[in-house]
Amino acid sequence: MKYYIIAGEASGDLHGANLVKEIKKLDPDAQIRGWGGDLLKGEGVNVIKHYKDHNFMGFWEVIINLRTILKNISFCKKDISNYAPDALILIDFPGFNMRIAKYVSTFPDIPVLYFIAPQVWAWKESRVKQIKSYIHKLFVILPFEKEFFKKHKIEAHYNGHPLVEHIDNFIKKDGINRNEFFKKHQLNQSKEIITLLPGSRKQEIEKKLPLMLNVCDKYENEYNIVIGGISHFEKIYQKYTLKRNATVIYSDTYNTLKNSNVALVTSGTATLETAFFEVPQIVCYKSSWISYIIAKNLVKVDFISLVNLILKKEAVKELIQNDLNHKTLSIELNKLIHNAEVRAKVISDYKALKNICKGENVSRLTATEMLKTIGL
Repeated sequence: MKYYIIAGEASGDLHGANLVKEIKKLDPDAQIRGWGGDLLKGEGVNVIKHYKDHNFMGFWEVIINLRTILKNISFCKKDISNYAPDALILIDFPGFNMRIAKYVSTFPDIPVLYFIAPQVWAWKESRVKQIKSYIHKLFVILPFEKEFFKKHKIEAHYNGHPLVEHIDNFIKKDGINRNEFFKKHQLNQSKEIITLLPGSRKQEIEKKLPLMLNVCDKYENEYNIVIGGISHFEKIYQKYTLKRNATVIYSDTYNTLKNSNVALVTSGTATLETAFFEVPQIVCYKSSWISYIIAKNLVKVDFISLVNLILKKEAVKELIQNDLNHKTLSIELNKLIHNAEVRAKVISDYKALKNICKGENVSRLTATEMLKTIGL
């Protein structure tokens, strides 16, 4: 079978790679082409567009890059038409993927399979009608989504959140212990680690990393300050860490989290990853002012982090836009470092979160159901 896959972000690349691994076990002759990143490429996918080249965050950022986005959509449509896949697999990335789903829905012989559903429960609930019209099978990874779509008369398949299983397997098979990790990255073994995860997009890093580093300056004598880095942003990290006692570690975020004491984390999938490694965290979010105003008026959720959304309470502190400043971030970081009671409560909430999200063989079950849909 021929598959076309689209993953437009780092998290989609991860989940897509695990999914492709299982698809190939079930369909050894699978040919897969699409959009993604290094992880999908590592599973043998012919990646024609890397997510780092077309990933824009925020309403304003999308507007000013609209010409590029429209060109990418046009290119993608033509590429799918020329490739003529037996199935289209879409992973998250709803602004782009729903447009592609609409286009492919005009080809009756190509089923559209959506893994990690658009977050219509947060905003753009009108997309529910589009999902009914364009998507043949929907797969969700957040526990409350199955019931949400059921109310809209859409069958959504939920097998658990794939990150729980993925991280558990990493800890058992690939994780390295503290001594190995500290030696590998030449860290001071007498100090614990404060990890900074400023995001996977250029504009995220530039907005948050300078503040994170400024707040951590006073802890550099007591802690190793570590940045979870992405290799193609090396020059940005160098710019902000110049003359600072901070270490950038590339392509080893899971081992970094496994050995961390506390973390400052950009909102998104990284908040769940940090939680599943049981690292107390502060969730940081800041976009352009225009994007923030638009989002505030459109998005209808009580929290921005997946940790808090799933637990339906503020288990981890969220600092959003103006609240993300030197004073508030310093206060909250100080609590996580020095208040044992606060840390213990966070860890307790993480355990509850993990129980809610836990599933077995999530990627395999998803792949199996997808292949059933296309008659394999």
